[in-house]
Amino acid sequence: MPGKVADFLRAAELEPVERVTLDQGVTVRRGQGYTLRVTAVPAVHRQLLDRCQPLDGTMAVPAQRKARREYENRVNALPVAGLR
Repeated sequence: MPGKVADFLRAAELEPVERVTLDQGVTVRRGQGYTLRVTAVPAVHRQLLDRCQPLDGTMAVPAQRKARREYENRVNALPVAGLR
């Protein structure tokens, strides 16, 4: 997950499972920013994506909107449980 999304989620009120997932993530430096590598089932990623919906609004800076879109694309590419 992009660092801007992770920063936003750390400041948000999360469920215990979501908080643990973020806390166990590994930070990887990427140029000026960072990526948080998070290992979780797709359902948890979808919950986190839903939590960062405000980053799509007009109050978010363009970099935050782009980071959320990138995370959404990654989450949508995850396999759906139960389907082959």
